[in-house]
Amino acid sequence: MYPLVSKSVLCELFGFSRQAWYDSKKRHSVKQMQEVFILKQVKILRREHPRMGAEKLLLLLASTLQEHNIKYGRDKFFNLLGEHGLLVRRRKRGPKTTNSNHFYRKYPNLIRDIELVSSGRLWVSDITYLRTEKGFVYLSLVTDAYSKKIVGWSLWPDLTSEGALNALRMAVAGEGVKPNLIHHSDRGIQYCCNDYVNYLQGAKIGISMTENGDPYENAVAERVNGILKGEYSLQDTFADYHAALEAVKIAVYKYNHKRPHRSVDMMFPTDAHKQTGTLKKHWK
Repeated sequence: MYPLVSKSVLCELFGFSRQAWYDSKKRHSVKQMQEVFILKQVKILRREHPRMGAEKLLLLLASTLQEHNIKYGRDKFFNLLGEHGLLVRRRKRGPKTTNSNHFYRKYPNLIRDIELVSSGRLWVSDITYLRTEKGFVYLSLVTDAYSKKIVGWSLWPDLTSEGALNALRMAVAGEGVKPNLIHHSDRGIQYCCNDYVNYLQGAKIGISMTENGDPYENAVAERVNGILKGEYSLQDTFADYHAALEAVKIAVYKYNHKRPHRSVDMMFPTDAHKQTGTLKKHWK
């Protein structure tokens, strides 16, 4: 802007030494390099976790930033992602898959005041839909309420009970049944039908169900559905059942092994599953 004015004159005019001028330029350059580095690391993580929130990204990057002597606070990190369009907006919820208008027995809610100090004490189940170009398919999930680990799942072409049963069978085969284990679900026909109830009773698993349709009565299961769809692209439309199945396999693995959770002391579910005692919650 002023080509005939020397740096010395400008520094004197604004009360800076020449060294301060160069130090300022150096700091600005370092800041830019740090931002480029951080944004690159965020984009690498987003390849595996397309819709992971900024707080969890910062947690996963903590050791990398420390190795490179980069100090970056939460607010500064959020602002950087916001400036580059990398913050995630929450998606609207989809339609329900629950049909509780049936004649099967509906069981009471046994978990209102339950306190969990280890895994294998409470499983929560739910069903959500996925879209394919050939129609809907249905994902049944069984989640350990203590660790938030998905312990059983099944993708099925219809809403019959077989899909939910397959998820339950996977959970039992993989985890076993600890004494006094409770299974909690909504009052959908898949969970109330004879086949499902008989399997639970045969495995000596207690039966608990929501009572008034309030989603908070099965909040953990509903939250897991939302994470898989919102962060791991299961809200996309897949070519067919097999494409959806492969996407579910990848999503469940990443959810269990690579995603820290606020509700389990920012651990991965597979690590939280091995803990005992009350786990710290990191709510906003």
